[in-house]
Amino acid sequence: MRGQTHAEWTKLRTGTGAGPLLLAVVALTAAVSAAAAAAATCPAAGCSHDVPRLGLIGVQAGQAVVAALAVLAMGGEYGTGMIRTTLTAMPRRGAVLAAKAIVLTGVTLVAGTVAVLASVLAARLILPGNGFTPESGHPPLSLADGPTLRAAAGSVLYLVLIALFSLGVAAAVRDTVTAAGVVLGVLYLSPILVRLVQDPDAQRFLYRISPMDAGLTVQATTGLADLPLGPWAGLGVLAAWTAAALLAGGLLLRLRDA
Repeated sequence: MRGQTHAEWTKLRTGTGAGPLLLAVVALTAAVSAAAAAAATCPAAGCSHDVPRLGLIGVQAGQAVVAALAVLAMGGEYGTGMIRTTLTAMPRRGAVLAAKAIVLTGVTLVAGTVAVLASVLAARLILPGNGFTPESGHPPLSLADGPTLRAAAGSVLYLVLIALFSLGVAAAVRDTVTAAGVVLGVLYLSPILVRLVQDPDAQRFLYRISPMDAGLTVQATTGLADLPLGPWAGLGVLAAWTAAALLAGGLLLRLRDA
């Protein structure tokens, strides 16, 4: 595995798209979080905002760039035909996919951590000026607070799972544009479907199986009893989607010609 991992790291590091995409993950996530914090207000009488979740809202935008990076890592090789060279040099196809997953996990952990920390810092600096003060029941965001730390760490794990889910889809589909469309469709259309359903029981069920809605529950710090599922259980739903995508992608990679 060391050789395969080194090869995948070299390809990612020397490629033209990975660096800008990783920077875009940080910039877009932090910028959207900062914009959301700047737009939010809390009157002196108090408000019911889930402040950590508000401060991490940029993750919903940053995940699209993470998905693009992961899809490019696999689909880009099919687009250029480089996949034939890769599989000739490293015929153990399962090991190739595992090596890509390891490298993607590492770079997404780094970029995701920086993006989440930047988002928390932006919210900590901006929100007090908009009325989110200790007097209104909202002390400054701090990772020393257990629920805030869980929301932040869970957001980083969420981005990692999105990267791995996207990698699995790309391995199964083999086309960059199609894979990106499938991933973004599953992520962004499922919450819309949840909100279009009128029946409360059906809505709660769809929420529980929606990879984005369920996964981002890990950011929630208030009203947990009213949520369709708990924070870590929600992240577990996304992990199940990720495992299924990687399994399907791995099987099809082994069974099909390059």
